[in-house]
Amino acid sequence: MSKNPLLEEFTGFDNCVPLDQIQPGHFLPAAKLAIDEAKRNIETIKNNPDTPTFENTIEALEFSSEKLSPIMETFGNLLHANATDEIQSLAPELFGLHASFASDISLDSKLFERVKAVYDSKPKLGIEESRLLKNSYKSFTRNGALLSENKKEKIRTIDQRLSQLSPEFSEKVIKATSEFELIVENKRDVEGIPESAVESAKELATAKKAPDKWIFNLEMPSYIPFLTYSPSRELREKMWMAYASRCLGGKYDTTQIIQEIVSLKHERAEILGYETHAHYVLEERMAKTPEKVESFLNELIEVSRPAAERDLKKVTEVMKEETSSDDMKPWDFAYYQEKLKKKTFDFDSEELRPYFSLDKVVSGAFELAEKLYGLSFSEMSDIPTYHPDVKVYKVTQKNSGEYVSLFYTDFFPRATKKTGAWMTQFREQGTRGGKKLRPHVSIVCNFTKPTQSKPSLLSFMEVRTLFHEFGHALHGMLSDCKYPSLASPNVYWDFVELPSQFMENWIKEREVLDTFAHHYETGETIPEDLFKKLRASDQFLTGYSSLRQLNFGVLDMAWHGKKNVNISSVEDFEKEATKRTSLLPKTPGTANSPAFSHIFGGGYSAGYYSYKWAEVLEADAFEYFKENGLFNDKVAQDFKNHVLSRGGTEEPMDLYTRFRGREPDPKALLRRDGLI
Repeated sequence: MSKNPLLEEFTGFDNCVPLDQIQPGHFLPAAKLAIDEAKRNIETIKNNPDTPTFENTIEALEFSSEKLSPIMETFGNLLHANATDEIQSLAPELFGLHASFASDISLDSKLFERVKAVYDSKPKLGIEESRLLKNSYKSFTRNGALLSENKKEKIRTIDQRLSQLSPEFSEKVIKATSEFELIVENKRDVEGIPESAVESAKELATAKKAPDKWIFNLEMPSYIPFLTYSPSRELREKMWMAYASRCLGGKYDTTQIIQEIVSLKHERAEILGYETHAHYVLEERMAKTPEKVESFLNELIEVSRPAAERDLKKVTEVMKEETSSDDMKPWDFAYYQEKLKKKTFDFDSEELRPYFSLDKVVSGAFELAEKLYGLSFSEMSDIPTYHPDVKVYKVTQKNSGEYVSLFYTDFFPRATKKTGAWMTQFREQGTRGGKKLRPHVSIVCNFTKPTQSKPSLLSFMEVRTLFHEFGHALHGMLSDCKYPSLASPNVYWDFVELPSQFMENWIKEREVLDTFAHHYETGETIPEDLFKKLRASDQFLTGYSSLRQLNFGVLDMAWHGKKNVNISSVEDFEKEATKRTSLLPKTPGTANSPAFSHIFGGGYSAGYYSYKWAEVLEADAFEYFKENGLFNDKVAQDFKNHVLSRGGTEEPMDLYTRFRGREPDPKALLRRDGLI
């Protein structure tokens, strides 16, 4: 075990994780030893003969698992970004061990007595210390510390099982997504599809010994262009059906896993004294209750649905003009939506792609962070990574040279990576052993790959995704907190999307676009007429896109906001739950739930509404920037100091109000989207 890199002191730059040395076989032995050490630390806290104090109990507990944290963080990152069969096979046991250890802590009566003693003594503490004390006490009570021994054992059993179900769900989704391939044999079926997607499909086919064909798959850089541009309705249907039926039946079926996850979460909540899992979760969110979430969603549905119906009618009219049919199906919408955009604005989103080479977009994001927050990014070639696609940057304050963070990027799809995009960390910011440690932040995406003839050229949506995840990354990088559990982005889940969605606004500003949107061949910036078309189309079909996002939020709350028993069909349950937010007729054999990784394989259960909730915050915040000048130093510093750097040290509404001078205006989002 002395040669296990996870158990030795990391010696690279800023003690970065030695990803090039870590093998799958290292994780279980390292986790077991780290858990044993953490248990000894817990015993020391419990058996301390001195009167319980903040320092010898709460603070000691915060740092009791220091060796375990990087092990679990590293494994979790690999499980989502580089999930080899070996890594996936380890997940149930490793997460089971971790869940058992977490239960040991939260259900330990003697440990809770000390925490409660400190809490009840009402010590005079600083802001962060007070927040940590409150969070520590609530963590125990919300996880069963006040229960009888019998009920504690039930909680322990449930947590153990949930720790196994979530990775099992994710594994099935990854495998179902990576397995499907659409082989196209006729050139006319790829005419109109962006050249980059066609070239990638040809390269994939050539690699699979079919050089006279094209192979498309369910990775977003392949799937979205095909659905949007392929003239073959039959093949679009085949592609859409494959995506929409993932994990609904067949060898990767997740419907039983879903029902068990939901049932266990509701049972857990009831044991703890809550009506549903949503009631449990939302107690620690800005929204506070399922009723408030449902009211929020309903208010937006009331505005969005009529607008979405008008949007659908417009798209259907284009379809009817071309085909004499108004039988709109889900695999038709993106195709005719793009034609409507072309007809309305003389604008095709693909016209922008040549201006968005990935390297330039990344540089543009860095330059924006420099203008707003004074950050500088320099690539480091000697930081170990888990895959050749990963790049690492050292982040510093430009004026002072002060070190801020390590920043990892991983941009291209592969069979071992889950779909979508996310921000994660290899190390959270905080103070340990009296030393302030800076964070190691990562963003993982699935963007269009470079081909033999072209660099990676992004769609406008991919640019938006990059800036979104970079916003999350800035939240992590700029954290300035004492305790890791309070550091950014450890905030309420309906606040965590504010920094990310806020960053999306900048890519529609000419002053920002001109810093990075240069044609990959000529170096020219986006022509003024094309930029005007982009801005003119900014509110294009916003009703439809809003209703689509609300659909996911409603579905999430249907699963987690009510106790559902004896669901015979996931497909039928979803159809009934989302009828108010669904415009097109339900297609038999399809459902979103079986591959809804956010809520069944991630942390968004009873929290998907937070995307729309945070949109209200970020729309209001960006209005403030525009009112005072995009690069107003005071506004940018206030956003950094009161939102980005303070993590979960205070109530999020207090932080936002301190930045903005008032609470957010709910109508800011509707104004921006042209819905009022």
